[in-house]
Formats: sequence, C-alpha cells, structure tokens
Amino acid sequence: MDLYEYQGKQYFARFGIPTSPGGVADTVDQAVAAADAAGYPVVVKAQVKVGGRGKAGGIKLAADADEARRHAGAILGMDIKGHVVHRLWVEHASDIDKEYYASFTLDRPAKLHLGMLSAEGGVEIEEVAATNPGAIAKIHIDPVDGLDEVTARQWVDAANLDEAAREQAAALLVKLYTCYVEGDCDLAEINPLILTVDGRVHALDAKVTLDENASFRHPEWAEYAATDTDDPRERMAKEKGLNYIGLSGSVGIIANGAGLAMSTLDVVNQVGGSAANFLDIGGGANADVMAAALEVINADPAVKSIFVNIFGGITRVDEVAQGVVDALGRVDITSPIVLRLDGTNAVAGRQILAPHLSDRLVAQPTMLEAARTAVALAAR
Repeated sequence: MDLYEYQGKQYFARFGIPTSPGGVADTVDQAVAAADAAGYPVVVKAQVKVGGRGKAGGIKLAADADEARRHAGAILGMDIKGHVVHRLWVEHASDIDKEYYASFTLDRPAKLHLGMLSAEGGVEIEEVAATNPGAIAKIHIDPVDGLDEVTARQWVDAANLDEAAREQAAALLVKLYTCYVEGDCDLAEINPLILTVDGRVHALDAKVTLDENASFRHPEWAEYAATDTDDPRERMAKEKGLNYIGLSGSVGIIANGAGLAMSTLDVVNQVGGSAANFLDIGGGANADVMAAALEVINADPAVKSIFVNIFGGITRVDEVAQGVVDALGRVDITSPIVLRLDGTNAVAGRQILAPHLSDRLVAQPTMLEAARTAVALAAR
C-alpha cells in the first residue's frame, strides 16, 4: 500500500523523524488556513501517487495568503499523469543548503535489509545510479542485529555527507530504520533529506510503502486504505480481493499468475493492441474468483474486448470455465470475450464452454491466436 506524501510524513512523525510543519487541505480555504498556520513562505503540494509533480506544476511556492489561494485553486483538480489532484499538503518552505537521499527496503536475493544513502539527493535515485553509482553508499542490515548509531555514523561517513549534517543524519537514519521495521514498510524513502542553512537535518519528502501482509498488526491502516486509490476499477478489484492495475488500452486482460499476465500484455502489444488493465486472478482461482474478475473488467467502459488467458496448474480450467458461464448468467457482459484455456482439466473446461460459444464468446487454442482475435474485436 503506497501512502501519499502527507501520510508518509505523518507516519515518519510517529517515529520521531523531523519534517516541515504543515497541514492537509481539500479546498482552497483549507489550504490558506494551513498556510497561515505553517507560516509563510509555504509550499503548496499536489498529493498524488506519481512522480513529476513539480514539472507538471503541482508544487508551488507561496509568499503570502493571496499566492497560496491562487496556487491552491490552480492545483486542485489538476491532472498529473492521469491522477486528479483532490488533496493538497501545505508546508512551511525550508531554506535548503544541501539535499541528500536515504532509503530502506528489502534485498530479497540477499535476504537482508538494504539501506541506500547518497549526498546527491533531490533527483531520482535511478538517475544517480546510472550516472554516478559511486555516489550511493549501500549497507546490508541483518534483521537480527538491526542498525545502531555507530554503524549509522560509519555509513554517513562513507556517503560523504557534509560534516555539519553527519551527526543529525546518523540519528535520523536509525529512526528511519525503526520506522521501516517496526512500521512494517516495504519501502521508507526520503528524497530529499535536507540540511537547512541554519544547520537542521529533516525529511523534505516522504515515500512510504506499507507491507499489506502486516495489516493485521495495524488496525490504524484502515484510514490509509480508504484513500488508497482514486481509480474506481482498482477500488472495486481490491474489494473483491483481486490483483489489478488499470491501464489505458482497450483489451481487458485476465490471467492466472503475474508472469502469464505480463506475457499476455506483451503479446497483445505485439499484435497491435493495447491493454486496458493487468488483472491476475492468482494460482488457485475458482469459479467465484473468475466471475468477480469479469465483473471488474466489465465495469470499465474503455474495455472493448476481454482476453482470458488461463494455464491451469493449481488452477483448474473447468472451474474457470464455470466461472465464465456463471458471470454470463448474472452480469450483462458488454464486451466480447476471447478465451485461451490450457492445463489442468482443460478438456472438461472446454466442454463446459462449448454450448455457450458464439461471436461474443470465442475460444482459441493458442495465446497468439487469442490475442489477435481480442485485438481485432476491440477495434470494431
């Protein structure tokens, strides 16, 4: 679960990580009130879960209430890479001397936590890695040992942070690690971590991804789930327990397993189509799951055809086929469906579907043929 910047900063605050004073606003009047409380000058920031806010005009400096009002009015309702701005974070503007980068995540191959620290902050870490990889100081942390201040100081030295920032940065990194571990984060990132002209180190931005597998330990996360997505398709899929990512094409895709789903997207693109979504029904999908997936896809008006690509391993193809038939009986499917079914109980699955096949429900023997048919139907 990705948090908005303001939520990430609120999360940081629980662990004593310093951030700029500010407030959340859903209206222009609330933005002005938040600016008055934070103290001018302020920065008015669009709250969307996508990068490039500044370049899109979603981050503006305001010297007084009139500017805050003008910027808030311009940013609210703005579309930034398909994300509409409904909320603002208004914070006191920091007088920045230096910008750094800091993060913790999991290095899965190493089975250790990974910390990354760089004296080159304020830009994408991928850009730093590509142009100057030596500027990133990495540290692997055994979860049993954790991160102490002595190790953090050595890490700060290795990253060559400015002398004036090192002591505070080391203390902050220990707090960030505590937030990452005790807060059950998949990612805890500060970019930039800043040194102000008066010698203070604090987080100017916050990127936090929570591990949803740990949600049973955090009933307070319910408030984040309520604002988790602005995409009604993704919200509906989440309610049904489906793994769904909305895209901008016209072919709805349902597959079992992330690898097959990604391959299906590639094949659709190769034959000249474009995917409307990425929907993975998982390895043990049954009839109810299949029916729920079709309901989600059917609710998207951009979908002109639906490509169901199933290879049965744990998943039984006959149950998937029954799910398709059940969905046809209870939902008015507006788009034609193309199926490619193979694997466990595939023969039985095809027998279940056979009486229902038509120009609106088409079966194809291979993934390539099914993709071509789905793309052709979407173009009609």
